[in-house]
Amino acid sequence: MNKITLLLLHALVLLTFLCAPKLVSAQPGNDYKVASIGFYNLENLFDTIDSPTTNDVDFLPNGRLMWNTAKYLSKQANMSKVISQLATELSPDGVAVLGVAEIENRKVLEDLVAQPDLKERNYQIVHYDSPDERGIDVGLLYQPKYFQVLGSLSAPVPLKDPKTGVVDFTRDILYVAGKFDGDPLHIMVGHWPSRRGGEAGSGWMRAAAAAVCKHLADSIQTVDPDAKIVLMGDLNDDPDNKSLTQVLKARRSADNLKESELYNPMYTIYKEGNGSLAYKDSWNLFDQMIVSKGLVNKATGGWQLYKAHVFRQPWLLQTEGAFRGYPFRTFVGDIFINGYSDHLPVYLYFLKKK
Repeated sequence: MNKITLLLLHALVLLTFLCAPKLVSAQPGNDYKVASIGFYNLENLFDTIDSPTTNDVDFLPNGRLMWNTAKYLSKQANMSKVISQLATELSPDGVAVLGVAEIENRKVLEDLVAQPDLKERNYQIVHYDSPDERGIDVGLLYQPKYFQVLGSLSAPVPLKDPKTGVVDFTRDILYVAGKFDGDPLHIMVGHWPSRRGGEAGSGWMRAAAAAVCKHLADSIQTVDPDAKIVLMGDLNDDPDNKSLTQVLKARRSADNLKESELYNPMYTIYKEGNGSLAYKDSWNLFDQMIVSKGLVNKATGGWQLYKAHVFRQPWLLQTEGAFRGYPFRTFVGDIFINGYSDHLPVYLYFLKKK
């Protein structure tokens, strides 16, 4: 991580820390506020306009997928339909904050939050362009009535093959500092490198992304050991892979966490056989949401983790063909089937004493 990024990070962490309220012990009772934070890989939300600096040729009207305005508008409507329903079983406003991946630019997010299903929620956007060769980025949507942004930065993930010395490029880690209904909150959104070339051969790249996230988390917790951190994204690894357990130190249990450790509430979901994407008739849980000790320690007061979900609805799954039961995606090969995404969204519920 370069010196400028570190300086910006330290300034944002300090700002968030100084805005922190005095910590108090949570008292027993049933009168709680509820809010949700989620993540969704939108699977190639590209516009139809040629970008000369990225490889978006497949998603052009004359490209391999014949990506045109009608398909783009349908994709936007489908994505907004899903997002509008996330977490509404406990929170009428749905997800207060949503991390997203596989979006081409800020404009596609502007079009998304303007969709009829989402417009009334007044979602605002945090986005930076990443150096990914396909031009896909991560971003953050948030409702101002719940979350106030104090600052943000885009942390690069340096990729240099330890065997060949070849440099590669991937999505940056988006870091956003803010106040979540008055509580200081640190958010990281990532889309870690894929398993292209095989899980083992590409594992070093996801370890590099995990190391950037770990460095960010450690820097935050050095200033405030009780900091509330949510790390989310398409990590392209499962909860029990080394990038999560050894590099990020994301543990399966919230009990007796050390200061340098995080808690991964998705681990139990994964071990129960649930996932967010399917491959070769088995489920992976690459889409994960991980929290710091401050969100599972009632002594810190404020927002505390309640439970984790994978949003699995029958209409989000294919009902026929070779991929029956898989997430209902936009394309199968080159064939437009007008689905949603090859990933299912995930979200967390948090409670706070009124």
